[in-house]
This record gives sequence, structure tokens and C-alpha cells, in this order.
Amino acid sequence: MKYLMLKHYRGGPEPIVDHPPMDRWTPEEVDAHLGYMRDFADRLRGTGEYVDGQALAPDGAFVRYDGEGRAPVVDGPFAETKDLIAGWMIIDVESWDRAVELAGELSAAPGPGGEPIHEWLEVRPFLTAPPTIGE
Repeated sequence: MKYLMLKHYRGGPEPIVDHPPMDRWTPEEVDAHLGYMRDFADRLRGTGEYVDGQALAPDGAFVRYDGEGRAPVVDGPFAETKDLIAGWMIIDVESWDRAVELAGELSAAPGPGGEPIHEWLEVRPFLTAPPTIGE
């Protein structure tokens, strides 16, 4: 079963640790955090549970179709993912329990002062195909 783990800039349950945004961390703190993320992904590659993942740049836009022969509409009145989602990782694990266990480990990535940031991660299963009538 594949799961998406989303790292959020803001949103979700109340934070356990109120730390400053990453753009106010020291370079060493950022390096430690990113190193933890790389080591975590490398360990999951070794177990065959890692599928893909990326940190996201802060710039981006909403885009939608606006009718035949018209230019797409860019942006919108809603909160943008660039304000909400910091990055994502896709894992392929045997169970929901394993996905939750790994998200808990990822939540312990270090932040300011080298302390675990205890960030909330959103864990969502991939939608699977519905069973066919013959099943």
C-alpha cells in the first residue's frame, strides 16, 4: 500500500513545539534537518519502502482552465500550497501501522537547537482501484 506523507508549513493540529520557520534557522540547523531527511529516505530505500519525495520551493501558483481559446487563469483567492506544503514523501509499506510508525520517526527531524521538531505530518493512502464485479 502506498502512502503520501505531507510536511506542512502551517495548518493541521496545534504544534507541540512552537519553533520559528525554517528560513530563520541557522545554516547548521537547516543542514541537520535536511541530513536527517536524507538519512531517513536512504534507510527506506534500503528496506524497499521508499518510492519518492521532494522538498518544494516556496513559489508556485494555482492554475485552471478558463474556457476554449482563453488563457489559463493563474492564482486564486484560496491559501496556496506554497504557503502550506513544505514537501512530501511517498512510501510503499505493508500496513497503515507501518506508515504511522514511519511518519512518527520523520516527525522527529531536528530543528532549532538540534531538538526534534515534533511536526505533524499528514499521512494519506493512495486511492486504490475499486474491486471489479467478478471479485
